[in-house]
Parts: sequence; C-alpha cells; structure tokens
Amino acid sequence: MRKLLPIIGTPSGSHPGGRSAMTCRFRCGDACFHEVPNTSDNAYVGDVIVGALGRRAMMRTAAVVTVAAAAGTAGVAGALPAAAATPGAQATTSGKHPEKPAGKPSGRSARGLRFTAVAPNTADAVTVPDGYRQNVVIRWGEPILRGAPAFDPEKQTAAAQAGQFGYNNDFLALLPLPGECDRQLLVANHEYTNEILMFRGYDPANPTRQQVEVAWAAHGLTAVVVEEDRRTGKLTAVPRHHLNRRVTATTEFRLTGPAAGSDLLRTSVDPTGTKVLGTLNNCSGGTTPWGTTLHGEENFNQYFANSSRATDKRYGIGTGATERKWERFDKRFDVAQEPNEVHRFGYVVEFDPYDPTSTPRKHTALGRFKHEAATVRLTDDGRPVVYTGDDERFDYFYKFVGSKRMKKGSSRAVREHNLSLLDEGTLYVARLTGDSPAVEIDGAGKLPADGEFDGSGEWIPLATATAKGAVSHVEGMSAEEVFVFTRLAGDKVGATKMDRPEDIQPSPVTGKVYVALTNNTNRGVGANAKADEANPRNANKHGHILELTERRGRPESTTFAWSLFLVAGDPDDPATYFAGFPKDDVSPISCPDNVAFDPHGNLWISTDGSQLGSHDGLFGVATRGSRRGELKQFLTVPTGAETCGPVIQDRRVLVAVQHPGEADGASVEKPASTWPDGAGKIVRPSVVAVWRADGEDIGV
Repeated sequence: MRKLLPIIGTPSGSHPGGRSAMTCRFRCGDACFHEVPNTSDNAYVGDVIVGALGRRAMMRTAAVVTVAAAAGTAGVAGALPAAAATPGAQATTSGKHPEKPAGKPSGRSARGLRFTAVAPNTADAVTVPDGYRQNVVIRWGEPILRGAPAFDPEKQTAAAQAGQFGYNNDFLALLPLPGECDRQLLVANHEYTNEILMFRGYDPANPTRQQVEVAWAAHGLTAVVVEEDRRTGKLTAVPRHHLNRRVTATTEFRLTGPAAGSDLLRTSVDPTGTKVLGTLNNCSGGTTPWGTTLHGEENFNQYFANSSRATDKRYGIGTGATERKWERFDKRFDVAQEPNEVHRFGYVVEFDPYDPTSTPRKHTALGRFKHEAATVRLTDDGRPVVYTGDDERFDYFYKFVGSKRMKKGSSRAVREHNLSLLDEGTLYVARLTGDSPAVEIDGAGKLPADGEFDGSGEWIPLATATAKGAVSHVEGMSAEEVFVFTRLAGDKVGATKMDRPEDIQPSPVTGKVYVALTNNTNRGVGANAKADEANPRNANKHGHILELTERRGRPESTTFAWSLFLVAGDPDDPATYFAGFPKDDVSPISCPDNVAFDPHGNLWISTDGSQLGSHDGLFGVATRGSRRGELKQFLTVPTGAETCGPVIQDRRVLVAVQHPGEADGASVEKPASTWPDGAGKIVRPSVVAVWRADGEDIGV
C-alpha cells in the first residue's frame, strides 16, 4: 500500500506531479502512480526539443549548457516559511533569492504587466500586488436558484446542492449581459469533489447514499449572473436570476456528432446511444464566437470501476473499486455491469448559458480523451477551429477543423445552426519534428550546423465527419472507433508524445498558439524516454510552454512551425528559459496549467502543483516586442489550492481558487486552511475578483 505523505500546511511539491497525495486521489485517481497508459513507441517531444533549448540558450546568452550540467544543478527552492495569513498581504521574498526585490513597477515593463510582482510565499490567503484589491465573488454552496437554502455543511442534501454553487470551481467564463447595466454572466466548471473536506466524519470506505448524491450534485457546471459595485469594484453573485442554472452529474445531455447512436454508446438505460446523464471532471474549457461555452471532461476514468478491457486500460480505467464507490449506488459506474457507459464520458461539452431550458451537448467529433480545454478561433471564411489537449503523461494534443460556417444573428434557427458547428469536420492530432538531422541532436544542447532552434510539425487527420456520414483516416479503425477510442488512433498514426498537454490558447493579437505542458516526472524512468534524449533536466517536474505558428497564419493549415517559448523552473537553473528575456528579472514559475490572454496580447499562466516551495499562482508574460519573455507573478493562492480560471479583462482579473486546504491528513475536523472565511469555518473553493484600487486598467 502506498503511504500518503504527511505534509499538512506545506507545499505539495514532494509528491509526484507537485500535488498533495489527497489531490492525486480525488482529482485524477492517482494517475501518477498508475502505469503510463501510452505504451506506444511514438516519438517523445523531449527527444525533439532537447536540442532546441540548448541552441536557443546559446544564441541568447552565449553560454554553452550541457544536459549533464543542467541535471546536476537543477534547483528547487527550499520550502518557504509561512507568511501571515492576511488576505491581500504582501509576503516577503524568501528561498533562494532573499536579496532580490519581488519586482518594481516600471514604464519599461510590457503594457498590461506594470504592477509590482508578488513574491513567492506560503500565505494562507490570496496575495495580490500593492495597489490592488480583491473580493470573493461566490463560494461553494452559496444558493443561486430560487428555493435553494442557505449553505449549511452540517445539513447538506443533494436537493440543496443542486440549487447552490458547485464544488472545486475550475474554468471560468465571464460573458456580456446586454440590457443589464453592470452585470455579466459567469460560467464555471466544477471539476471534482473531495468528500473528506466536505463531510464531517467521512468514511472513505463506506460513503453514504446521501454523501454520494450530494457529490453528484456538486459536480458539473454553474451559470450565475454577477454584478459590479461601481463604488468599491466588488463583483458579487445575483441569486435567483432567471439565467442562473446548475448542471450536475444527473442532468440530461445530448450526444451529438458521428459517434452518436453507435453501438459503442448504447446502454441498457439508453438503447439509442444519444442521451447521457451528467458531465464529470470538467477541467478547463473555452468560449465560442456564437455565444456558448465549451467544457472539457478530463479525468473521467476515476469514476468507473471493474474494467478488464485493453481499451479501458489505455484510458487509465481501473480493474477494481473506485475511490468514491459510486458504483455501489448506480450500476452505470460499474463497467462490468454497464460496459458502454464509460464510452459516454471524455468529450467536449457545449453549454448555452443564455438559454436555461437548453440541453447541453457532448460533441463526439472532437474525440474522446482527457480533455483539458477547448479553445475556438474562426477561419477567414467563418469555420470553427478547436484546439484541445489530452492531460496525460506522454499523450497528445489535437485540433478540429469544422466544415460548416458560423451564422450571425440571434434567432432560434441561427442558434440551432451554430450549435451544430462542432459536429462536422476533421479531427487532427499533432506530430512534431526537428529541423536538424537527428545525429546533430546529441542531448548535450550542442548547436547544430544550421544554427536553428525551431522545428516543424504536421496535423495528421484521424477522421472526417459529414452530414452524410464519417470516414476514418486511420488504418484498421472505423470512424466511430476513432471518435470513441481517439487515444488509440493517435497511437496508430505516430503522434508525438507530450508532457501533459493542458490548456491551449491562440493569441488574439498574433494568431500564434500556446500549449501549456504542465510536467512529466516519469521522463527517463523505466521504459519511458531516456534521460539523455529528454529536456535538459533529468525529470520534467516544472513543465514548459510551446509556441506554434500555423502555416501562413491560417488556423486550418495542416502544417506549423514550433519553438520553445518558456521552460519553467527556478531562473537560477540553467535549464530554464524565458523566451530570451534576462532571467534575473523574471518571477520563478513551475507547472503551467491554464492560460489566457489579456487585451494587450500578454499570456497569463495559472499553475498547478508548483515545485518551487511556494504556493501556486497567476503569472503574466509578454509574448512580443522588446519585453518578450518578461514574466511577473500577479497573485498567489492559499494553502493547498490550485490557481484556475483565469479571466483577464481590462479592469478585472478573475481566478478560481480550487481545492484550498487539500493537504495530506487534512479533514473537516483538522483543516489545513482557514480560507476564505477564517478559523472555525469550513474551507470552501471560491471565485475571486481582483482589481486596481484606483479603478484603472490592470497593469498599465
């Protein structure tokens, strides 16, 4: 039996992947302790990019860094002392650089990043820059629907939770609300539940039906109207608004696209293969130009028990009981009893927040895997292109190019047409290659003969869906199999193995595409990619970000160029890289996860599982101009929490503070965090808004 690490109140950096063991149990079903699902011999991205980092470092800094040196000096800052748990307090700098100021506002900084950088810290608070203010917009359990009771953690019921804000908020979207002054429509994902922190006296071996049904109601999505107080800048939820809505693990969804109705999706309860109850483990997502939101079903595997199939093993579905034991209360979570139910999860969900009566959809044309996100851009002729990553060690990232054009307008016919845009088109998977001969990429970072440090890539077609049917482009697999067993299709066509591809965002300014790769501590372990052919660090515990440029800037292109934009970690580690920006003038960053753009074209990065001894946070980095690579920390989150969301507006930043207090050994009785309401109150995942005290734009 694996022993859980006793690290209550401390950063979770000693656990694989940078998370606490509790987070690994409840969020992703101990994915880091399972056998790597991808056993194909496809190329590993570390082998492709190892030379690129060394070449770029040499060209930018005139320093020759070998892999051996990088591995020998890869630094992790020591654990930082806890700072005062005062919301908004500025923590002091500690760790490896106590002599360095946290940062200074400067007119030379990139526009949008002109704030005093927050120092790394372990405060049990949301820490923001000097001159900024914050408030909790909404907490887990706050009532939003008519008739929903006030939150009482000692008397929680499924009916109450179904009318209240859900648990563990992740992706956020803030949408316009025409005709309602100072109001916007907030949409949030609720990724997973942690029953140990929700229920007093919870027994993991014997959950009750009531606890399980509360957890079902705490999953899913929320739409809630929020209102700004012009005098203070605060953003607060508006309860009982007619657009407020909860979607849970028991809400009816419609399966659409090429796999809908297939034998692979039919169950005893739904012989049509077109209706499914609920959505699970919604991580990041995206918004569409036609006014809907997209939500990626990620670690759905952990909810399903008793599998014995090879196809399920490729998705990390276990052979025994699950952590939550839901299979005891509903046979659909028992693969042995209902083998096709698991095939109905792992999709991109589309939700219409402006229509409370609409049925959310699961789009099979975007493939089935652990979707981290789904971000949309349009081609010049109005067709949607969707980027999405598969958040697993050594798995792939994908693109869907639609064949139908978006229509403008708000009539029912137009909205119904636009809701079908993601059902027809071609699904692709990425393959990356280097521009230099393989013999010149020796794992030592030596500059190849052509002096280049970039690479090229191609989008490999997997299947195409049309109104008349679907066609597979993968030998030995039908189109329906490609869309349901998409990971296996990627294996067959030789897609490039990545280090946990998470959020993917195209820049609204340049069109370049940024891929967050959180980490992969398994590099060089066992039969995995060898350390001498990996990144300049022996194990990638800090992650990196790739920058892709589609051919001719056209999102529908089937080829692209790529380069390393950021290699995360302690700036004193010679293996790190910040787009060539001087490393003595950037904030330390580890484990990039969700990304978003501000109106100035800066990339904002939230982290998950920092390995630098400090709490996770939100960072802004310039992507162009003379300050390209300038990275500054904007905020940190409380003990045990992960930074999610984020939404960056002209005058406001929103973040989802997910799983605060999630540290090994913590419980309702022994909390590791007192955020957001102080001692004696249950810890609650929440959404936080941050704004400038003077009301001016962020970072200008």
